[in-house]
Amino acid sequence: MCDHRSPSARADAVHVVAARPEQGWSLLCDGTIVFDDSGELRPDGRVVAPHRVTTGPLAVAA
Repeated sequence: MCDHRSPSARADAVHVVAARPEQGWSLLCDGTIVFDDSGELRPDGRVVAPHRVTTGPLAVAA
């Protein structure tokens, strides 16, 4: 595992070491699992909820 856990580490230095697109997740070199819905599972067990963008109501064709 890479040592990108320190606060001084650049976020763009972290890279994917294993990807399972058919299952919707990727493992980063720092041990973080990122999901296609933008959620994360950190190596220390913390969960980062998905960052969903809220939109206005959808238009309905009559």
